[in-house]
Amino acid sequence: MKKLIMLNLCGLLTVVFAQAQDAKQDSIWGRIEQIRNSPLNVPHVDSLRRLGFQLRETNRDLSKQLLDESLRKSKQINDLNAISNAYRVLGVWHSDFDELDTAYYYYQLALQTATKSNNRYLMGGTEFNLGNIKYWKGEYDSCLYYFLRAAAIFEDPDLLKDKAIDVKALDMRKSDLYGNLSTVFSTLKNKEKAEEYVEKAIAISKKYKNESGADAYAYYMTLKADISSDEDGLRILLDVLPQLEKGGLDRGVVRNTYHNISTGYFNLGRMDSAAVFARKSMELAAQLTMRTHVSGSHWLLARIAAHEKRYAEAERHIEAAGAFFEHTEDPEELRNYYSLLRTLRYAQGRYREAYDYGEAYHNINDSLTRSEVVRESFEREARYQTEKKEAQIQLQQAQLNQKNALNYMLIGSAAVLLVISLLGYRNYRHRQRLQQAKIDELETDKKLAATEAILKGEEQERTRLAKDLHDGLGGMLSGIKFSFQNMKENLILTPENAQAFGRSIDMLDSSINEMRRVAHNMMPEMLVNYGLDVALREFCSEIDRSGVVHMTYQSIGMDNAVMEQTAALTVYRVAQELVNNAIKHAGAQHVLVQVHASEAENLLSVTVEDDGKGFNADLLRTGEGMGWSNIRNRVDFLKGKIDVHSAPGKGTSVLMEIAWP
Repeated sequence: MKKLIMLNLCGLLTVVFAQAQDAKQDSIWGRIEQIRNSPLNVPHVDSLRRLGFQLRETNRDLSKQLLDESLRKSKQINDLNAISNAYRVLGVWHSDFDELDTAYYYYQLALQTATKSNNRYLMGGTEFNLGNIKYWKGEYDSCLYYFLRAAAIFEDPDLLKDKAIDVKALDMRKSDLYGNLSTVFSTLKNKEKAEEYVEKAIAISKKYKNESGADAYAYYMTLKADISSDEDGLRILLDVLPQLEKGGLDRGVVRNTYHNISTGYFNLGRMDSAAVFARKSMELAAQLTMRTHVSGSHWLLARIAAHEKRYAEAERHIEAAGAFFEHTEDPEELRNYYSLLRTLRYAQGRYREAYDYGEAYHNINDSLTRSEVVRESFEREARYQTEKKEAQIQLQQAQLNQKNALNYMLIGSAAVLLVISLLGYRNYRHRQRLQQAKIDELETDKKLAATEAILKGEEQERTRLAKDLHDGLGGMLSGIKFSFQNMKENLILTPENAQAFGRSIDMLDSSINEMRRVAHNMMPEMLVNYGLDVALREFCSEIDRSGVVHMTYQSIGMDNAVMEQTAALTVYRVAQELVNNAIKHAGAQHVLVQVHASEAENLLSVTVEDDGKGFNADLLRTGEGMGWSNIRNRVDFLKGKIDVHSAPGKGTSVLMEIAWP
């Protein structure tokens, strides 16, 4: 389901420590006059800012006028917190109306001012808003940078030392941030991280569900629905819809929920229900002044109409939305827009336009799924977790230093009592060893966390590329082959041309087989479906059949062996790398792969031997290459050990042992 709901709760919580105001006291102008006649101070500018923000959906010009007045008067009284809040709310106002560059400018001013006043709560909130802007512009690396900086501030226990900060307000702020982090990781197809953060958001909102957190809980459930299957997601949305419709959330959240319910019904093929909620989405969008809502509803109605072959109606809706989508900076919205136009133009027989829109779609899709962005997201998350570990290490080190000083004082004061001094010194040494052991353990955990994140990112990237090759390029090449075969039946060719045509099809067959072999090596389906023993046996048999080298595979005690998939995949990669080294570098004629699982010893042993030219094994200690470094990192990740025996002209034997099961 397409996510269009990152903005709303952020907008609800924009004003720091602000309580809801009744904008209908007497009349709007009566309220404005009342504020302007009050003394010029912080409450004066806060009231202008809150009223201006509330009016943004009903009176855009007056809303902007009041927000500008609030900024001007905040500068007059020279209150840095008021100035920072004024800049920040102006940023929200411009982002509401899709003026993202202007919004980013105001957020930067807000961050600079909050930094001057050392208001960390305001700094965290502004980092939060800057992350939203980067998300809408499709700059996911920068988005995660700002969100994780905001998380570091909101999760800092020292923040609550400021008595002006309400614990509940801070909790709800963190839940907003976790919800947005879930949305970013969902966009990057990292379902595991998306689920982790949305569950954090839901857990916080549940604490206040019986007070005023029911609306927030319902909102986060819509995020959970977005990363669920169509059936589960639709069920979640329909369950929370009554709460959303009667609650106090921004109407844009309700409009987006109608949109997502319609999308869920569309994906399930229930067009009547999809149309009902699409029209509800349009009716509510028409009451709002934000173009993104109206244009999104037009796109949805056009999609439904095109699916039901009502092309004239689809054309009207897509034309109504075109001006917005052609200028949007959100790559996901633009990708969906081009995809619909491609489908519509193809159905209308306008094939050249369909091809152009298809090219535009693929260009944007490639930029969204490029490996650098996905890999950077994993690396940034790993750095974030590593920084938290380093902070714990620094805290432990500080505690160690304090205890050292205390123990020295005790030893000095008890110098006359030799026995007591000796006992104190022994106690000091014992505590020091325990503390150092804790520090060493944290260091190890930090390295393992970083290694695990990188390995998972690498395997997910391999999986994505393998699927792209097999499902995308493989399907395309098979389609070309089928077309050529059909063409051959309908063409009259000379014998020479027929022979050349046949050779071309054979070459195409070879290309398909090679592509499938590469895809299989990148993510072996045998491993996922049948386990490590079958996958390694098939890998060795495939190399043996190729004739490159004679392969022998032996397994002992592997019939009933069951391994966790991440560990099995890591063992498979190590064996794969060792065999490749024997083929590429050793010039071997025979290679033996032997796997032995011993339940009695809780040990899994993997041996790879070859009769190649060998090498000086001592060189591995001083000149490790990238391949050997990868092998060593994977074995360390499994907390195993590896031993290499080799000498020039005497082949190579590598033994890896890991704990099992």
